[in-house]
Order: sequence, then C-alpha cells, then structure tokens
Amino acid sequence: MRILVLGGTAFLSAEIARQAVAAGHNVTCLARGTSAVPPDGVTWVRGDRALGAAAFAEVAGGWDEVVDVSRDPVQAAVALDVLGPAAAHWTFVSSCSVYADHSVPGADEGAALLEPLPQGQPGTPETYGESKSAIEHMTLAAVGEKAHIVRAGLIGGPGDGTDRYGYWPARLAANADPVLVPDIPDDATQIIDVRDLAAWILQSAHQRLTGAYNALGEVVRFEDYLEESRHAAGATAEVILRVPEEWLVEQGVDHWSGPDSFPLWLPEGHDGFQARTNRAARELGMTLRPWQETLAATLEDERQKGLDRDRKAGLSRATEQKLVALWREQQR
Repeated sequence: MRILVLGGTAFLSAEIARQAVAAGHNVTCLARGTSAVPPDGVTWVRGDRALGAAAFAEVAGGWDEVVDVSRDPVQAAVALDVLGPAAAHWTFVSSCSVYADHSVPGADEGAALLEPLPQGQPGTPETYGESKSAIEHMTLAAVGEKAHIVRAGLIGGPGDGTDRYGYWPARLAANADPVLVPDIPDDATQIIDVRDLAAWILQSAHQRLTGAYNALGEVVRFEDYLEESRHAAGATAEVILRVPEEWLVEQGVDHWSGPDSFPLWLPEGHDGFQARTNRAARELGMTLRPWQETLAATLEDERQKGLDRDRKAGLSRATEQKLVALWREQQR
C-alpha cells in the first residue's frame, strides 16, 4: 500500500510508520520534525499543518491509506478537504475521551458522545474530548464510507511520552524508600500496547475496515498491575504505603496525569473510563499481547530514560517524601 501518515515522529504515529515500512509498504510521513524525525525507510515530507492547505502541496494525490492522529479540528478539516476525495481508505485515531459518560463499566461504541467543538474552533488540552468528537463528525461527513474511527484508550509501551503507565514500575524500581499508593485495589486499569494498536490500524487499513471501534487493552485490577510492577522492579512488598483517596485529595494530589499526580487513579464517577468493552475490535481481529509483557517493556524503557528524571506525570520525589512524613505523623 501507499500510506500517508500525518505525523510519524511521535509515539503512535512513529510506530505505525515503523511497522508499515517493516511490512514492505511505501510510507510517506508529513511532519515538521521539530522534536524528532520519522523512522528509517519512510519518505519524509517536511510540512507544518498550521499553514493550512499549503502544507499538503507535496503529498496531494491518491493514497491507499491516510492515517491522521490530529487533535486539532481546524487542521483535521483541511486534511480531509485536500486529501479525502482521492484517498482509498482513511483512518482517524480518536479517543475514548469522546464519550459523554465515563461512569458505566463495559460500555460499547454505541454510548453517547460529547458535543463536538464548534466548527472552526481550534482544539486545546481542556477540550480534548470535544475536539476528537468534532474530528469524528467531520471525518464521517467527508469520507464516512471509507473511514475507520479508532477510539483508543490509554496507550502504553516503549516510547510513551506521557509518563503515565510507566510511573508505578519506575517508582518501585528507583529506590527502597516508601512508595505512596492510593488504596484502590479493585479499580480498573486498561492500557493498549502501542505496538498492538499500530498493528490493528495497519491490519484494518489492509482490510478496508470502516466504522468506529474501541481499540483498548484488557481490564486489569489496579492491585494486580501494582503487584506485577513491584515484581518486575524487584521491590519488596513492605515499601508500598497505601493511603485513602480522601486523604490524597485533601493534600492536593491530582488524579490521572500531570505534575504531582497519581497516574491511573481516577476521580469519582469514572468507573467506566478504563473499563470499556473491546469486544467488537477483538472479534474483527485485533490481537493483544499479555499486559505483563507491555509492563516489562515499559519498565525497560523507563530505565533507559532514567528512573530519577523529571516526569510529566507522577509525584516528584520531594512531594512524595513530604507526604509520607505527613501521613506517618498523623498516624501516631
């Protein structure tokens, strides 16, 4: 196939390009390349999508497959306008953040979506779900009969730049100091390995699959994930210090992501956020490696990056030490 990847320098888009080249496809990446370059073997067309239609001057024409991972509706609309009519198949990597309700475990693709961002309004981090919803709507309107909408969940594995899935194994491997952990043993976690997600996208492109599907990993209890992280890190059980969620909220620890947060810990009302069904995609051929394999590869990636580096998500060492001391003082 002649494949155009709009991106190709970061995490998922780079993995798609890498696997496509390895499979013998003719791959072109349209990317700025300001922070990284596409994988070896691709044709790299430098382009800044902020320039509008001019960015696509060198890649106009027919493609067997176009893959867009955009989170900006304005840029996505231009790509659909310029490339959509001649593309044989179109993949848009959306997100399960498009769903309006995250409280129900086991919800499928028929669940209600967020209202899309108004036409012409650029996306922001605060409107991520609405932005992805808007791009889904415009994709279906422009190329719906040849579009595959991939509603991904949290993506993990080697190369993850969000620092979320790797926080706990990396923290347990860093040292033998007490590791502060929210007391949420039965909460759900649900991660898809970036390598499995890329393989599913390429398989679906080859099959010309259309429609919207949840591309998610299996549901794993937080306690099982934590114990596997501890085992992989070679840490003892005694280092884990479990504290109530209410106490963490009182101390200003954030949920999910960002500085001084606890990755994979979700606020009230999000019982289904990491527990949606992936049945439809699995029945159509999406395959998943064991989650323990993803965790081991993630920890190895964390070791290579440096266990003591500054992180985008998780507690800083200073904050954790302060909170451990405060908790122990209050328990006397």
